[in-house]
Amino acid sequence: MTTFTIQTRGQGLYEFTREVSSWIEGQGLRDGLLTLFVRHTSCSLLIQENADPEVQTDLRNFFHRLVPPTTDPSMSYLTHTYEGPDDMPAHIKAAMMPVSLSVPVLDGRLALGTWQGVYLFEHRDRPHSRQVAAVLTTV
Repeated sequence: MTTFTIQTRGQGLYEFTREVSSWIEGQGLRDGLLTLFVRHTSCSLLIQENADPEVQTDLRNFFHRLVPPTTDPSMSYLTHTYEGPDDMPAHIKAAMMPVSLSVPVLDGRLALGTWQGVYLFEHRDRPHSRQVAAVLTTV
């Protein structure tokens, strides 16, 4: 088991595939299952395309449009607003997306597709230090 720390600079997707892959290679495990779990309530984990950065931009824009800040009139029904206009929308986004992932490990490598990467999706505006717990088990 280990913990990855991802420093964010505001809303967006932060790829950490390389760090996870390096850790797995150092474990000497041939086949197994990696489980990742983000230890926060206002961000998510995703496996997403890592070839075209427009995908990340479009995802961020889509979720901003779907769940705008509490300053948007459409969000006036929210009551949890004292931690900033991005806080409750961040919790909603995290409730809609995964906070844990399971990825097969085959021949000592993540069994990701050609264009797939592992991302932390930060839903808050200000920078954060996010913790992602990782457990590697054999099968």
